[in-house]
Amino acid sequence: MQRRGSPAGAFGLRAFRRSALLASAALAVLLCVSACGDTSPPPISRGELAAARTFPYYTVYWVGMSFAHHPLTAADEVSSYNPNVGESLYYGNCLKRGILSSGCLLPLKVTTLVYAPQSNVMLGGQRNLLLRGVPAAAYQQGRAINLYSGQLLIEVHAASEQDALAAVRMLRPFNRAGSAKGPLPPPLYCPMLYGDEPPAVRSTLATLPGKPCAREEAALAQQEAIEGRHISRR
Repeated sequence: MQRRGSPAGAFGLRAFRRSALLASAALAVLLCVSACGDTSPPPISRGELAAARTFPYYTVYWVGMSFAHHPLTAADEVSSYNPNVGESLYYGNCLKRGILSSGCLLPLKVTTLVYAPQSNVMLGGQRNLLLRGVPAAAYQQGRAINLYSGQLLIEVHAASEQDALAAVRMLRPFNRAGSAKGPLPPPLYCPMLYGDEPPAVRSTLATLPGKPCAREEAALAQQEAIEGRHISRR
């Protein structure tokens, strides 16, 4: 009979512990492969889709039930609506996820929220465009695009610049009647763009309904005259 504390017993215990650790590590890798890999998630359920479409506060935008073979997999719940975050629709699953990954990149995410005036300088490197007839700002090397429409900000986040532009062309109302044809409603505010404004963008800003940019510039000039200093809105 083997006694506790004997060399043979200690060796057996170390071997058991090593086997247990190897088994735990193998299980962790297996779980990560199954949970973190490029699996195909099921499309959003009919019940979840119908519930999301009851969002009552403003028009939410999407690109349809699928995008580039990626199904619509999730939509924010009306009950958890946060005005600072808006309402988002999600397509596909994470393209980059794993042990060494620092984040999750969806094939497409479309977010709609009420525009809050703030400088676009925080977006970093960007370029101003005219897309779907409204001012827009492309950033993150073109993978993200902000569109300014009505009282809203529509954010498109895609895996590539090509996909982001394709999604913009497909945008249409999610909880209202409408199609992807034609321009989006022009903004009723003056978006705080940063950087060079191409002629098409400048012309659009100058002719917005109610001329909000002209009114803003006039108010800014009056304030500068009163305070005797230059004030930048960017």
